[in-house]
Amino acid sequence: MDVRKVYEYALQREYEGRDFFRQNAGRFGHAAAVGAFEKLAEEEQKHIEFIQGLIAALDKKGTIGLEKGKALEKEGFFSQRARTEMLDQTVIEAMVPDLAVLRMAYLIERDFAEFYEMAADQVEDKNAKEALGMLARWERVHEQLFKEMHDKAFEEYAGMPWGG
Repeated sequence: MDVRKVYEYALQREYEGRDFFRQNAGRFGHAAAVGAFEKLAEEEQKHIEFIQGLIAALDKKGTIGLEKGKALEKEGFFSQRARTEMLDQTVIEAMVPDLAVLRMAYLIERDFAEFYEMAADQVEDKNAKEALGMLARWERVHEQLFKEMHDKAFEEYAGMPWGG
């Protein structure tokens, strides 16, 4: 498997994910919900920069590569407090009208994680395997967050009287 092609494909998908979160942040009426999507757009931008560094390292135009990813992992993407705030009941109530957006966000992140895991299994380069494994772990965290957000919002919706 051509590592460059994997990175280029991954880069395009990360751009799509970032743009999805940016565009849909404005759909929510609750500031914390908007903030959650804006935060995810920032996360995707970090993934973009990480992958750009990996490509540059392949071209020997830079030295960013894996070290940037390791630094990002140490930072942690979501503090427990931020995660709790995103799953706050008032946020969930505000998200009920946008269950489809939450579901799409979950599916996007799950698709990213599956792609990275599949690619990591198929590449032979040790550094590429590690980088793709990092990306897969990051996307799994995002996937779980959106699954929880969707499920809580759906539970709220299912408990509403007919007519909302």
